Amino acid sequence: MTRVEVRICGLGGQGVVLAGHLLGRAAVYDGKKVVQTQSYGAEARGSAAKSEVIISDNSIGFPMIRNCDILVAMSQTALDKYVDDLKGNALLLVDKDLVQDTPKVKARVHRLPATHIAGTRLKSEMYANVVMLGALTQITKIVSQTSMRRAIEATVKADAVRENLQAFELGFSL
Repeated sequence: MTRVEVRICGLGGQGVVLAGHLLGRAAVYDGKKVVQTQSYGAEARGSAAKSEVIISDNSIGFPMIRNCDILVAMSQTALDKYVDDLKGNALLLVDKDLVQDTPKVKARVHRLPATHIAGTRLKSEMYANVVMLGALTQITKIVSQTSMRRAIEATVKADAVRENLQAFELGFSL
């Protein structure tokens, strides 16, 4: 790996910013250089949200994403807004429960039931972001499973660690 650009996008309240933070922290634990940025609408819940993570073996001179290697879309609106930013040989992960129309792209596409799994197995759709991180970790090996677990344990509130680790494992097993 030299430089991998990841954009995680969705709606405010879906944990998009947390997912980016967890991914960046896990990469640091793996000894990588990382830049993580985020943006979200003024309304926060329900408005557009994105988190961008650049992971590199070398120093990161330009901390912005132009075209992403990996796009994780947690809503149809987010996918529609950012799909054109994918590189030609990119990876696209979509939450198939919230994204009905996936356009044809020159990318490997994985449609994952993150919201459904979180809702049925963990009794709360709020863990869909971490289910997606589990799948991303397994598919890409961009960070290690151990580092992602460590990032979850160090970042989320103590009373939610168990459920988030379970969400991660459910996604990893997809």
